[in-house]
Amino acid sequence: MRYSVIVPLYNRPEEIRELLESLTAQTFHDFEVIVVEDGSTEDARDIVESFSDRLRLRYFWKENERQGFTRNFGFERAEGDWLVVFDSDCLIPPHYFQAVEEFLEQHPDVEVYGGPDAAHPSFTPVQRAISHAMTSFLTTGGIRGGSKQVGRYQPRSFNMGISRRAFEVAGGYRITVKGEDIEYSLRLMAHGLESALIPDAFVYHKRRTDFAQFRRQVEFFGRARVNIRRFFPGSLRPVHWMPTVFLLYLSLMVPAAIGTALFRGQMDGWCLIPIIPYVAWHVAIFIEALRANASLTVALLAPRAARIQLASYGWGLLSEYAAVVLLKRRDSLIGDIRDVPPLPNKSTSS
Repeated sequence: MRYSVIVPLYNRPEEIRELLESLTAQTFHDFEVIVVEDGSTEDARDIVESFSDRLRLRYFWKENERQGFTRNFGFERAEGDWLVVFDSDCLIPPHYFQAVEEFLEQHPDVEVYGGPDAAHPSFTPVQRAISHAMTSFLTTGGIRGGSKQVGRYQPRSFNMGISRRAFEVAGGYRITVKGEDIEYSLRLMAHGLESALIPDAFVYHKRRTDFAQFRRQVEFFGRARVNIRRFFPGSLRPVHWMPTVFLLYLSLMVPAAIGTALFRGQMDGWCLIPIIPYVAWHVAIFIEALRANASLTVALLAPRAARIQLASYGWGLLSEYAAVVLLKRRDSLIGDIRDVPPLPNKSTSS
């Protein structure tokens, strides 16, 4: 068996139907699919088993442990040379495994890979706007959707593959949620395993379906970044604070404009100076989204999605850092910590 696909599932039966349907169209067929139901109350067994005549498929149900340890459950039962993780809200383009196979044949030293995410034409305008915000150069530097990376590539668990040797060397997920994929990716790198981005191995990632869900999700991402520092103290770098800087700028922008007016004793063009970068950034996001999506609706929604992304992440990181590090009011960790093989040496990379 060449690839084992592991999909943790929690109360998303229709999503797993769409994911499995996309896997039936693969042009490369040497893979199995392991669906692990993580204590769901909405059982998807019948949906999963309806694909058993089209996919090499196994289904498991277990008590709820969240996504990290659920992936470990799948890893331990996988038979493939490569262990591939998808989120249940992904659609996989037909060429995915063919692209991975061709890349690995040309780069035999790679032990860990990841791929970008993109918006499928069937996604709603809100989902496409959110996808653009998460992959835009003007929000994330294009890291999640770009074809070039600075430094070693650190994949995320919505689209990630590790060799069996990498699993044997580094073990599975140490924590089950709140930055579990970041911690795992950093730990794989700390073991000296070669990683790579495969640009053609992209997935269509639905993410959230409305802005309220997206806000909560991204705020949690910010909180999770603080959690990682307990395992990799040097991983919280100045670049991660940029969304917080954006949030502070939003909070001070209007007071700064009013303060300028009061200082000058009149309302004039000078009072707009603090607001100009904000307006220019919105216009740039709009133009970028319009060119990338060829949709006026998506372009109009994209600045709002980008604003929510940065401000919510910034607030999540700031509030968690204040509560956990500065005020020491609570522990950032959710759940227990699993034993993993020790690192060859102490790493503070990010």
